[in-house]
Amino acid sequence: MDFIKRYAIWCPIILSALAFGAAGTFKLMGTPDLHQSFALLGLPGWFGYFIGAAEVAGAIGLLFARTRLLAAIGLAIIMVGAVYFHVVFTPLGQAIPALLLLGFMLLIAHYQRGGFSRKAAT
Repeated sequence: MDFIKRYAIWCPIILSALAFGAAGTFKLMGTPDLHQSFALLGLPGWFGYFIGAAEVAGAIGLLFARTRLLAAIGLAIIMVGAVYFHVVFTPLGQAIPALLLLGFMLLIAHYQRGGFSRKAAT
């Protein structure tokens, strides 16, 4: 049972790192569909590239215990913006992935802060 508790957190960490790494990479590549959302919000064009870089950095940060808490908090902030965008500008169902990733970031941050009676963040 301790094995399951200790390593169960890796599932959301790996899934989130893959999702943010991919999304960030596509934003850095300038994929038009991903940059349209920033224009709808009235943000400058460079902001999509900034968010892409932050997502890639956050994805990498999730993989290391020393940076995981800050990465999860930073990515959670980005996901709050993504949830807002989807709730306001798209059909509500399109907010589900952003809500799921936000939930993962909150779960990871809680774990890193010492939640779930864990012994060490590794």
